[in-house]
Amino acid sequence: MTQHVSPPRDAAGKTPAADRPPAWRGLRARVDIRTLSLLGVLAVLVVVGGVTKPDEFLDTHNLQLVLTQASIIGVVTVGMTFVITSGGIDLSVGAIVALSSVWATTVATQEYGFAGILFTAVLVGLGCGLVNGLLIAYGGLVPFIATLAMLASARGLALQITDGSTQIVTVDGILNLGERDSYVLGIPPLVMVFAIVTILGWFVLNRTTFGRRTVAVGGNAEAARLAGIDVRRQRLYLYLLSGLCCGIAAFLLIVLSGSGQNTNGNLYELDAIAAAIIGGTLLTGGRSTITGSVLGVLIFTTITNIFALNNLQSDVQQIAKGAIIVAAVLVQRRTANTA
Repeated sequence: MTQHVSPPRDAAGKTPAADRPPAWRGLRARVDIRTLSLLGVLAVLVVVGGVTKPDEFLDTHNLQLVLTQASIIGVVTVGMTFVITSGGIDLSVGAIVALSSVWATTVATQEYGFAGILFTAVLVGLGCGLVNGLLIAYGGLVPFIATLAMLASARGLALQITDGSTQIVTVDGILNLGERDSYVLGIPPLVMVFAIVTILGWFVLNRTTFGRRTVAVGGNAEAARLAGIDVRRQRLYLYLLSGLCCGIAAFLLIVLSGSGQNTNGNLYELDAIAAAIIGGTLLTGGRSTITGSVLGVLIFTTITNIFALNNLQSDVQQIAKGAIIVAAVLVQRRTANTA
């Protein structure tokens, strides 16, 4: 009979660090469980959609539409994930998307064609992100206040540019991207862009010094500063990244709708924050997962699609999203307390 031998312990009764299992194993197990849980929720939603509206929900065109809609908010969520990981927040993403979309679809901008629209959308997003970053990193403003001010300002400027009217896109290169003829192997171009942004986001967060610095700042900004990290510059870069993602999302929205409106991006901040939270990103910073955020986006987009197919009111959708957010935060707190 084999006798189990306990690992040696020190004077305090604790297992020496050299004999303990690596910490990454436990973290990897928690991440895998969280990812599998999100996949399970998504699978349940697919089943619900297939049962309630089998012909409509499982139709190829509808599934392509779900992925296309998820792509726009998904790109925004990737940027939001980085910001929240650093311990910040960005309430202005929806307004930045709106401002970028209307600025890029003015008559003067459209005269420069496809490149002009793309360049303007990205440049406006970066500009707004730069203002947010400077106010927060070097101006000392709380992220909530700075981005709330940007939300109001960007929405107001978008309304002023459009005068409340819809700006129709007349550039063929933009309109053609939204046609089914531009799909590659049945995959819309917008979904491909989302996939590229997701892969790049995952790589930067998990495999680069920039990603490690982001996690370090979110975990303990003072410790990160003492370790030699320029915390202010890092935060500036993160809000620039968020603005860049908003500019890309604005361009995708222009392609999808063929227009620019001051109402674009409404409640994107809610959807992006919610997707990141249920994906496993801590609101307090220091922990995140791009994969979880993407799954969160797919879950919310699928819920919206199922509700629309079943003719349920939008207020019911918002109530359901709010309940999911509360549940996700409670799970996070319980996990943190038991860790």
